[in-house]
Amino acid sequence: MRQLRGTTALSPFRTEKLLSAAQPLLPPLQAIHSEFVYFIESETALENEDEALLAELLNARTAAQPPVVPATLMLVVPRIGTISPWSSKASDIVRISGLEKVSRIERGVAYYVEMADGALLNDEQKRALAPLIHDRMVESLLFQFDEAEALFSHATPAPLLTVDVIGGGKAALVAADSELGLALSEDEIDYLVESFSALKRNPTDVELMMFAQANSEHCRHKIFNADWIIDGEKQAIGLFPMIRHTTKCSPDGVLSAYHDNAAVIESANEAARFFPDGTSGEYRRVNEAGHINIKVETHNHPTAISPFPGAATGMGGEIRDEGATGRGAKPKAGLAGFTVSNLQLPDAPRPWEEDNGKPARIVSALDIMLEGPIGGAAFNNEFGRPNLTGYFRTYEEWVAGVDGKQLRGYHKPIMIAGGLGAIREQHIEKNIMPPETQLIVLGGPAMLIGLGGGAASSVASGDSSEALDFASVQRGNPEMERRCQEVIDRCWQLGEENPIVSLHDVGAGGISNALPELVNDSERGAIFELRAVPNDEPGMSPVQIWCNESQERYVLGIPRNRLQQFSEMCERERCPFAVVGEVTAARNLRLNDRHFGNSPVDIPIELLFGKPPRMLRDVKRVAVDADELDCSEITLSDAATRILLLPAVADKKFLITIGDRS
Repeated sequence: MRQLRGTTALSPFRTEKLLSAAQPLLPPLQAIHSEFVYFIESETALENEDEALLAELLNARTAAQPPVVPATLMLVVPRIGTISPWSSKASDIVRISGLEKVSRIERGVAYYVEMADGALLNDEQKRALAPLIHDRMVESLLFQFDEAEALFSHATPAPLLTVDVIGGGKAALVAADSELGLALSEDEIDYLVESFSALKRNPTDVELMMFAQANSEHCRHKIFNADWIIDGEKQAIGLFPMIRHTTKCSPDGVLSAYHDNAAVIESANEAARFFPDGTSGEYRRVNEAGHINIKVETHNHPTAISPFPGAATGMGGEIRDEGATGRGAKPKAGLAGFTVSNLQLPDAPRPWEEDNGKPARIVSALDIMLEGPIGGAAFNNEFGRPNLTGYFRTYEEWVAGVDGKQLRGYHKPIMIAGGLGAIREQHIEKNIMPPETQLIVLGGPAMLIGLGGGAASSVASGDSSEALDFASVQRGNPEMERRCQEVIDRCWQLGEENPIVSLHDVGAGGISNALPELVNDSERGAIFELRAVPNDEPGMSPVQIWCNESQERYVLGIPRNRLQQFSEMCERERCPFAVVGEVTAARNLRLNDRHFGNSPVDIPIELLFGKPPRMLRDVKRVAVDADELDCSEITLSDAATRILLLPAVADKKFLITIGDRS
């Protein structure tokens, strides 16, 4: 392993912010210096000219310059056993530049921590500082440069696990539900015990996790699709039929709704679009109906746990939904919205605010609003989509409840990601995939990120473990998502010759949810090969490979005779892809694992989508005696000042101007 030192990692502003956060934890703290460090793995030793070129590409130097004063080294590197998104891009660029000997390059940040008394940090002080400088989901913290050798170690794949339902019955599944964070209901546990007993075999952890994701509230909207009994009276319709009722009464202009990744509304007139001809590559103007695909979704749970990546991947997921509408579309403009509890600004307390505490694993409303909007703007910026609009509300109040006062608010925030795109008329609906259609995963590799996110976000806040909560937050790679979108663009630009038969984005549940959904839309089955899934963590178990929520991925159906053409498009855009399976006429899902010689999944598709129990909500209306509003001690001037200071009324331009809107 070769090591190069880079430039300063943190700007003066970021350094000052880090110091401000760290000094209350470490009172004798005097300074923190940071710099990038590059670790290079090569097949053979690099020549001097190769090393000079590498240093120039990285803006790095080889000379070691330890701090003049005593300082503690805290080295933040990508998580051991993973390949970081930065590495995949940088290694690609280095090889394109002619440095074929370089097999991989990784980047870390070296923090040198100086104390006023010249002492080095003890273990307790290191633990206190660690959360401020690294994200334990995607980074490892080391204390010697030599320890970074572990970045290039190669792990052995972990095995498949089974749950003994045949021998242990319902109790075994209840234990697995808690251990894996499946968030299964009582009815679903009974359903799975009955289903696998009928199949006369035990379920694998992969099958259970896949079922949990596919049937989570996040993916299936069980509450919105539930049957309702209110005050003992069965309701004629549920929540989703109420929502659909609007479109049923006013269908004009709605071309697609409620069944795809985004809705499509009709364009009022023709639009002039400018894109390359699919055959000649020559840019041209095309006048055609500019139908609009439109989407809004929430990303509340991840934003509550880790606001920057939570909001960033919320925007990324919405962008993918737009691109994966029909047989491919073009995301155009974004929306970001936040509803949180009272901000409690340290230097500007408001008379209506009080500290009511919060769950330890959820960050404060202020931190959500400091980090979340930047995360959303950063993803939009790096993907290349302007974020043009949004909203911001705060609310936290004690109100009258059934058993006395209740605290209402948004400790778990609402984070809304939305946007508009453009879609060609012939691509609005997905096509039916015939047998032998090739199933493709387009985009980045599998990583142990966001495992169980769909189920985790469906659990009531506080009912899951802190480790599971943090593990369920995805991390974004907008540059990879852009590569995928460029491939999709090349496809829809071919018009009637678009090779995409059908596609979905990969979101909650990872490919374990996206691939079965894709196949089920065509009322087919499929056979998959687990080891064909691109994977940057060789030590991952089958359930981790199949169910993780690594971002920036899509699943597509491509005819076998169009595979070469599609491959050339991906190569041109430097976008990774893999053929992971094939559509079958039989309605069965089978996932083979050639490494272990077994089948982690082998179930009828109806077990996943067909007959899971429907939720029943039995509720009663409760009368509450609300307090009358007392304005006797508030002057008109005070009331006006308070209203103008409220985020709902005050200027919220900062949420939009933090991003590139060109």
